[in-house]
Amino acid sequence: MIRVLVVDDEALVRGGFTYILNMADDIEVVAAVPGGQAVRAVREARPDVVLLDIRMPDVDGLTVLADLRRMPEPPVVAMLTTFDADEYVATALRSGAAGFLLKDTDPEQLPHLVRALAEGGTVLSSKVTRTVVDAYLGTGVREPAARLTARLTRRERAVLVLMAEGLGNTDIGKRMHLSTGTVKGHVSAVLGKLEVGSRVQAVLIAERAGLLGPARDGNGR
Repeated sequence: MIRVLVVDDEALVRGGFTYILNMADDIEVVAAVPGGQAVRAVREARPDVVLLDIRMPDVDGLTVLADLRRMPEPPVVAMLTTFDADEYVATALRSGAAGFLLKDTDPEQLPHLVRALAEGGTVLSSKVTRTVVDAYLGTGVREPAARLTARLTRRERAVLVLMAEGLGNTDIGKRMHLSTGTVKGHVSAVLGKLEVGSRVQAVLIAERAGLLGPARDGNGR
């Protein structure tokens, strides 16, 4: 069972996410709270995944994210936003968020995205804009990213593309007919060759290098 905590200042949003996610057999929303109660709720409920509003009136979502990342065993955190080019998104990704999604995400996709997060996958809304990518990676031309991805083997590139779809190691293994251990090795190689420390960074480098095509769906495709 995947334990989820929803953090949002609007009761309607908390209720909607709770209702949708609790319909899944393998997901349980253990708490849904406003921002000021988030850190205490995480300590008490010990969720696997936190869906955290990036903008809240009572407390800054980035502050909550920083507090959660300092915990000994922090949960996976994905940021919620109503803006596809929210200026806070780049900062959240640098601070350790596993991705972000819009509050109007297709309800049918939401459980799949939570499962991907729980398995170590990356969730980037299909409306990730070039502005957000550039703000995260820094301004510059595409060549540096292209040179980095050129270091990857054909199989490592395939793993990177599946990472961009939001898949965790288990699902990547199923798709490529590899063991989970082998996938972990490929993921480590990808991160090392791209000189990054997280899947999100790797995916955004792939985005800049043009490996992911013109558009992706709610799973990051």
